[in-house]
This record gives sequence, structure tokens and C-alpha cells, in this order.
Amino acid sequence: MKEVVKKEILNLLTQAFDILKVREEENLEKLKEVSNKGVESVALYKDMDLISITVMIHSLYKIITSVSANDYQYLLKDLEKAKNSLKNRNFRLYNKSIKLIYKIIHKGNAKVKDHLSDVLHAARVKKSAVLLSKGLSIGQAAGLMGLSNWDLQKYAGKTTTFEQHHEAVRADQRLINALKIFGA
Repeated sequence: MKEVVKKEILNLLTQAFDILKVREEENLEKLKEVSNKGVESVALYKDMDLISITVMIHSLYKIITSVSANDYQYLLKDLEKAKNSLKNRNFRLYNKSIKLIYKIIHKGNAKVKDHLSDVLHAARVKKSAVLLSKGLSIGQAAGLMGLSNWDLQKYAGKTTTFEQHHEAVRADQRLINALKIFGA
């Protein structure tokens, strides 16, 4: 496992554990934010371990209200074990803890395959938005990431990325430069 990915996974596990330590309804939105951060990391690193953790956190967000008190305690223990095992580079114990967490998720009737699809789709959309900010057209960015133009347009319309763009040279100066080039 790459060190940068390991740090990212540790960060996500730590945040999820800290949020879930106290079982409150308000924590759902915080867990969703952690899931979204994971999606951004998936878009950046495209690592299977990171995808697995992001899907796990997204699934927990979806099913956490239906987890029994007993399973909730096991979940917290396994999250902490996974975090500590990864920190100590004990990948066998880390993987075992992650599998146990997924068993709890499956008990909560989560549609993990659907969540995987959601996470991967969101990662592709976010990566496409980065391509847009680099100057590609919506059609080019969507095509490169295997999306429809419509998928990307829905996301791009909600972001402020394009409003933050500032031209280095004012429009009137660009016009003067163009006229000089073409001898007009």
C-alpha cells in the first residue's frame, strides 16, 4: 500500500471513528462529509483499498440508524482495530477488521453494490469537474471519464469553480494584442 494512500485511509477511519463515538442523529451529516472526502481521494488516487474504505463509510452513512446497539459497539471496536492495525502496518488484522465491519453493514441490509456504484460515479464526476477547470469542454471532460454530458452539467451547474476563474489579461488588452498580431 502506498504511504500517501495509507495516510488518507487512516485519516478517513479516524474521522469516521471520532464521529461515531457518540451515537447521535446530527452525526449523519458529518459522516456524509467524510464519505465525500473519500470520494475526492478516490478520484485522485484510484486505489482499491481507498475505494473499499470510502464505500464502507458511505454504506455506514446509509445504514447507521438501523444498526443495533450491540452491533454498534462491535462496529466501533472494529473501526478502532482497523485504524490501529493500519497504523502499525499489520495488514492481516486490518483486513480482518474491515471484513467484520462489512458484515455489520450487510446485517443492516445495506445495498453495498449500489453504494460502490454511487461512490465511483461521484468520483468520476468530480474528476471531470477538475478537467473542466483546466479548460476542457463539458463534452471532452465527460467523454474522458465515461460520463454523459448531462451528468457533468448537473454537477458543474452547482459548483462555483467557474465563477472563481480570473483572466490574467483584461479583455480590452487581449483585443489590442490580437489586432497587433493580425496587423489591423
